[in-house]
Amino acid sequence: MSNPAQTRSPSDRPASLRGGVAVMLRSMQVGQLVIAAVLVCIGAVRAIADGTPVVLAVAASLVFAGWYFGGIVLTTRAHDQRISIGWMLGLVVIWAGAVTISVEFIWLAFALWLLGGLILRVRWAIVYSLAVFAVVVIAPIAHHGTIAFANVIGPLVGGLFAFGVSRGYLEMVRDSQERQRLVESLMHAQTEMAELQQELARTQRESGAIAERTRLSRDIHDTIAQGFTSIGLLARGALQQEGTQSDARHGGAAAARVLQQIDALARDSLVDVRRIVAALAPAELDEGALAGAIARMLERIEAETGIATELRVDAPFPALPTAVEVALLRTAQSALANVRQHAAATRVVVSLADAEHTVRLDIVDDGRGFDVRSWDRAGRTLGASGYGLHSMRDRLRELGGGLEVESAPGDGTALSAFAPYAQITRRDAEEG
Repeated sequence: MSNPAQTRSPSDRPASLRGGVAVMLRSMQVGQLVIAAVLVCIGAVRAIADGTPVVLAVAASLVFAGWYFGGIVLTTRAHDQRISIGWMLGLVVIWAGAVTISVEFIWLAFALWLLGGLILRVRWAIVYSLAVFAVVVIAPIAHHGTIAFANVIGPLVGGLFAFGVSRGYLEMVRDSQERQRLVESLMHAQTEMAELQQELARTQRESGAIAERTRLSRDIHDTIAQGFTSIGLLARGALQQEGTQSDARHGGAAAARVLQQIDALARDSLVDVRRIVAALAPAELDEGALAGAIARMLERIEAETGIATELRVDAPFPALPTAVEVALLRTAQSALANVRQHAAATRVVVSLADAEHTVRLDIVDDGRGFDVRSWDRAGRTLGASGYGLHSMRDRLRELGGGLEVESAPGDGTALSAFAPYAQITRRDAEEG
């Protein structure tokens, strides 16, 4: 039997929910098998009791049972709707042949109604069920030339019950799967938030260290270095003045030596200070905390998935307010998570650009893409990836920015996030 509710379960799906759906599927399958076996036995026994030759009754029962139970195994493994429909139609043909042998095989219609409700869409399931009911009504007339009122009402009630049970079962399974998807989405969001908090904490530590090193290098340059420069200038000036005096007083030679020593010391100290200043202003300062965090994300993705990555950063890249860095970092993390989980991409390029007091983050991949028009009309797409895009856009809009997405099925995806930072910087300065 085809199982339209069965889907592949990710390894991280909560065990309790996986077990609940598995139990429902297994219970329904076992119930169908038991019902079909009982109905086949009832049909065969009643057919023999009604005078049908034993060979024909047993043969019809075995053919029906073989096709039914063999099809259960085949369609469960194949997971193909077309195979399931073809198998079910073949079963109907076999059942119709059995009914021509003996009217008692109309008992098997209940198993057929269950299958129709499970395999077909509602509209076609109704048509199919009515066709089976028509055979159930016509068969007694064809065999005996008459039909009793009970032969109509009984199958009608049984058909409605079987159809209702099968459709209700599908709805319960779909509800369970929807709960599974919701829990998976929440767990994914929780993991993403934890990773983001760790990334932001690391970024803040690095930003604080870089800011402190920058402040220290600036202070040394503006104080100690300038002081040593002044000492050197004074010493050289005194030496020049001493050299121009023709009537040097007693002790002038000693003073000259001292001044020479001061000048040498000042020169040596100035060299050391400049070396320290250069060491305290590393090249990573030009890259910025945001670029460094994105670079680590790309390195991790490339190492774990094999997707080729590239980061392009405008030089020099401006220092950004914390709100802008957080929004862009969250956007990059969500977008790269979508690339990793859904895009099936082989390459992704991330760019950070400064465009007249607006920072722009571009993420381009060569993956499978999606229909942007459907996402724009609905404001979100189905699944976690669509929800992530919706959240990115809302977060950026709060900062006066926005999100642009270009994609088409099979053509990859280009995502561009932008946010103004000059206006936010001034507001933060006024609030401070």
